Amino acid sequence: MRRAGFLTRAVVFLSFCCGTQAALRVTAIAAGGHHSLALTSDGTVWAWGYQDGASTRAVSAAPSLVGGLSEIVAISGGGTHSLAVRGDGTVWAWGFAGSWCGGGLGDGTTGISSTPIQASGLSPVVAVAGGWMFSLALSRDGTVWAWGCAPFGQLGDLTRIPRATPTQVASLTSVVAVAAGYGHALAVKDDGTVWAWGHNGSGQLGDGTVAANRVDPGRPIPRPVSGITGIVAVAGGFAHSLALKRDGTVWAWGSNDSGQLGDGTTISRLTPIQVLGHGKHRHLHESRFLHPGSFEHSYTCRAR
Repeated sequence: MRRAGFLTRAVVFLSFCCGTQAALRVTAIAAGGHHSLALTSDGTVWAWGYQDGASTRAVSAAPSLVGGLSEIVAISGGGTHSLAVRGDGTVWAWGFAGSWCGGGLGDGTTGISSTPIQASGLSPVVAVAGGWMFSLALSRDGTVWAWGCAPFGQLGDLTRIPRATPTQVASLTSVVAVAAGYGHALAVKDDGTVWAWGHNGSGQLGDGTVAANRVDPGRPIPRPVSGITGIVAVAGGFAHSLALKRDGTVWAWGSNDSGQLGDGTTISRLTPIQVLGHGKHRHLHESRFLHPGSFEHSYTCRAR
């Protein structure tokens, strides 16, 4: 399948309520902890997998329409919650996003919602990213906002205080892309640099350091990732990170116990290392996009 834009040629068949089938063009996909999302060309969102609602918990083995959403332009899956951006720049969230810690879906409450609710206090947003019990939003003005749980400082506001409404990530401007891992966050600035904050127990912040102990494993302020420039996209895994350079090469850092850094070893890295291609001494290149997976793995796709 040739790629034009982001999966713009992909067509899937989604089941409607009455058992009939209709072909809908999928324009974006996202994966959460145990659920999946698809955005279609008519601006609707479809979901399947584990559902954690206000009164019920269930598993849906087939896509179903998410009610109350229209004109959606971007989606993201968190650990147990989902995010969507409307064409008017508003952000909508549903699921479970840390009511136990004082976080939430961004509307000021700390409950669970099986239907989308609007996150408050945000200027027009162009992209979102869901982590484990926290959320990120990239505003049109290049600032980044975060809410939810914050035991590792993953909200980036210099504290470890959970937030039920969005708070601005400190010291970040001119951002063009964001990503969230399990407990850490990543941002790409318009100069091609990558900034990271939050959990650093495996070196996933990429600045050459690792958390000294498990009592204080995170960093609540963004700092630049060492040694990489010209970055156009990032992705966060459970305890590792990926970056795509403008030249099509892929770089990785953090935990490597399962070989997830793709450098031919199982040695964790505190700074970025280039991902290998076919054969141990070749490198992956001509990659087009990264997908954050579901916090336990990440992968890249190379266009044919």
